[in-house]
Amino acid sequence: MTGSRHARHSARVTERRRRPPARSAGGSPLVWSSTPGRDQRHSGGSHAVQGSDLPEALHSAAREARRRMDAVSAAVYLVDEDQGALCLALADGSAPSFFTLPGRMPLDMPSATVRAWATGEAAVLTDPDPDPGPAGPDRDHVLPYPYVALSVPVATDERRFGALTVLRVEAAGAFEPAEMGILEDVGRQLAHILARLVEDGVRVVAGPMPMLVPAGAGVDTSVCTPGWGVRDVPGSAGTSMMFPLRRLAELLNRATTMEDVVAAAQYCVMSSLRADALVLVSAREGRLWVLGHCGDSTELARRIHGAGVDGRTPVAAAFHGRALYLTGDGPPLVGEASAGVPRTEVYVPLRGEGQFVDLPLAGQNRVVAVCALAFSGHRPFPSEERVLLGMMAGLLGAAVERVELSAEQREAAQLLQRLLLPARLPDLPRLVTTARYRPADVTSEVGGDWYDVFRNAEERAVLVVGDVEGHAVESAAVMGQVRTAMAAYACEGHRPAAMIDRTARVLAELGTALTVTCCVVALDTLDGTAEVALAGHPAPLARRPDGRIETLDALANVPLGVPMAQPYEAREHLLESGSTVMLYTNGLVSSRSASPETCARDLLGSTDVTSSSHLEDLADRIVSEIVTPQQRRDDAAVLLARYEGAGHGDEPKAAGLHIQRRDLRGVRTARAFVHDKLGAWGLQDMTDVVELAASEIVTNALIHAGSDVDVRLRAFEDRLRLEVRDSATNPPIPSPLSLTEEEAPEAEHGRGMLIVEALAGEWTSYPNGQGKTVALNLVIPQE
Repeated sequence: MTGSRHARHSARVTERRRRPPARSAGGSPLVWSSTPGRDQRHSGGSHAVQGSDLPEALHSAAREARRRMDAVSAAVYLVDEDQGALCLALADGSAPSFFTLPGRMPLDMPSATVRAWATGEAAVLTDPDPDPGPAGPDRDHVLPYPYVALSVPVATDERRFGALTVLRVEAAGAFEPAEMGILEDVGRQLAHILARLVEDGVRVVAGPMPMLVPAGAGVDTSVCTPGWGVRDVPGSAGTSMMFPLRRLAELLNRATTMEDVVAAAQYCVMSSLRADALVLVSAREGRLWVLGHCGDSTELARRIHGAGVDGRTPVAAAFHGRALYLTGDGPPLVGEASAGVPRTEVYVPLRGEGQFVDLPLAGQNRVVAVCALAFSGHRPFPSEERVLLGMMAGLLGAAVERVELSAEQREAAQLLQRLLLPARLPDLPRLVTTARYRPADVTSEVGGDWYDVFRNAEERAVLVVGDVEGHAVESAAVMGQVRTAMAAYACEGHRPAAMIDRTARVLAELGTALTVTCCVVALDTLDGTAEVALAGHPAPLARRPDGRIETLDALANVPLGVPMAQPYEAREHLLESGSTVMLYTNGLVSSRSASPETCARDLLGSTDVTSSSHLEDLADRIVSEIVTPQQRRDDAAVLLARYEGAGHGDEPKAAGLHIQRRDLRGVRTARAFVHDKLGAWGLQDMTDVVELAASEIVTNALIHAGSDVDVRLRAFEDRLRLEVRDSATNPPIPSPLSLTEEEAPEAEHGRGMLIVEALAGEWTSYPNGQGKTVALNLVIPQE
């Protein structure tokens, strides 16, 4: 057995009669020499396996076996009874072939090497399907590594030491009986030398790492792959081929995203093999999906993306687990199954003429992806390049599986977080609110930050921001418990200090070991009274209409979960009309060099907030400051509220509509909602434009998001604001055509957004707690 992947294939064992070890008249082992009558092509004169110590004996035997068998490499495996395995002790030959040899083979592994050791007979590894039958997509594959292996036991009558294995390129054909006899003689001779070393007290075991000996000047120069290393210098090509392989391993070890994997593949795979294009493809739900691509790959990626996994394409066929080497206008470069069969009868071509290679990228138990390479012209793939591609495919498969698993875990954590955050903020006539949440980038675990806005009376709102200790499922669970308790007490009309105090007692009864900090602000929108209570949390900030920023101080108290003898206390403040309040969690400012309060003040004062649309801009600006992983080691939440006072003529009007995801009449209901509200507010002249915009945005949300949709209308003295919220985070992109290279492949596209862009001079899309909000502002005509 020559490679870890070969363990999946069965070995064909050639039955041969065991020969007695050759001995001299005195009974001592003889050194081997060419036997008269054997094929002199393999003799080449008198040679012998020698060795005064274990490394020399192993090297002598491996070198002799490789030279006599015209092999790419030869390896000696020694048994380790304690580990129950055959361990690679030494290998001699071509550098790329070294890395196809398993370092350790369990004694029950179905490999030629293990069978030779176990049975005492020569074993040959061949293609497990020598008669492939009719041509088809699953018949044009080749072995992961282009070698056939011959293994013989290294044993005496008294002891089995291990096995001797040689690798030869499959193009050289099957091993002849004379060749098997030569290798058996080398194996017997090595066994007698090892037995003599044992008698001298030498431990015959493999070292912790195998000894690797590059082929010397005597190696067949045909092994020197063109295009690599220094021409006519044996060993230079193989050694040069190890650089991109090792560099690929380094880059993939640091890869955390699929973009990192594609960049590593572009540098180490596509560039090193001088390919024109590279596409990484996965298979999910019966279809092929492009994970990433580079080079001149746009057309190839378009044809692959979304195609059926059972389609007659080379990429789909490679998911069966065998590499595929194809020309663009003929049969496969390797594999005789389709010889003479026109390509159009086997596969649907993905691109014009050229060379194509489709490598299955295997994870632990399955093919997780396929790496498709395209070359502009026809080219051969010598055996060592195929070995290199096979090893690169193994590295890429492990990286793709790891990155996809990490992405799935992160997506699941973020989904849980979004579900635990409020689906929408309530409409309040004199209070404009918006919120943002940003998860931590350095962990895939869910965080415990949250925000809430409750309306517990016609003119009273309760704002809450909190932070549960840690990043784990338990943090999210505790956050959900605290949110539920506070929602209940807020709806019952309790004041902030009472809300915190009662929630603390509930948390104590639940018995969690985690602590929770929170800030609660109850605002009376009639007179501007703001009552603030804290539980070990940063105090909120208020920006006055004249631009001054103040802290709404209150007693810090202690976090929930920490015993407190005294009841929680609150403090009242008075807000003027036009004031903006900011509640936030530590993740927003904790990574900065300045003090947290100073940073929070700078963020709140970073832009003008004289209108509701500018409040959204402020929220976007605040979260955009957290851009690097070093700054996003903790999740962050920010809640903004602009108090508009209890004015009269300029008092804003607000109304909302909720549409269920499967409501077939949802768009018509949205148009009727807009028509009725604008009529009631005396804005009939704007009805047609707003109805059309609402219809297009709601349609886009129902089709692409597949979620419930919330519509909100707010009328101010000089402008009208329309907001449509759904649970999808993908941004809408106005586009009359298909995707371009610059556009995000996951974005929502449609002509409807072009209409919205034409109707509204100002529109935006921003994330909210559970998805995104598309909002537009229209100027109210003045008489």
